[in-house]
Amino acid sequence: FGKIPEYTNSFVVQKSTLIMSISQFSETAFILAIPFFLKRFGIKQVMLISMLAWVLRFGFFAYGDPSFGGTALIIMSCIVYGMAFDFFNISGSLFIETTTDPKIRSSAQGLFMMMSNGFGAFFGGIISGQIIDTFFTHDGVRDWHNIWLSFAGYALVIAIAFAILFKHKHNPEEVAKVSH
Repeated sequence: FGKIPEYTNSFVVQKSTLIMSISQFSETAFILAIPFFLKRFGIKQVMLISMLAWVLRFGFFAYGDPSFGGTALIIMSCIVYGMAFDFFNISGSLFIETTTDPKIRSSAQGLFMMMSNGFGAFFGGIISGQIIDTFFTHDGVRDWHNIWLSFAGYALVIAIAFAILFKHKHNPEEVAKVSH
């Protein structure tokens, strides 16, 4: 937005680090809320909520800009980030904690983190960069609106597949024992 003349002096551009710090506060709030959500909804639902939060985050980015209404969407994307990131990572780790044999639990935790935040992030960045360059960059200009909408669509497809394919029976006592 800093390169777009009408937004150069906007609050979002001038105070971008302040806006980004909202995500950190959101992470703190949602990490504290995880035990409540896990006990009430279970791991599958919490992970599904996180995936739908990614859909919202990317959708808010697609329509957000430094105008008055657009700033609110950018701020909402920062708030939703805490739910999207923490609910997935923490509930995924707790799922491994409650379903994996203690002999291989630490290896399973390491594999989960490596696949989601290691290899997944690395290869996801490379592949998404190639897709953006191929389909969403024209004459050196990126079409951010449609980039964010495609990310939202992708996250929605993953959430639907997860909802259909992931089978897990919620046991509130088991979750309460591990999450405290």
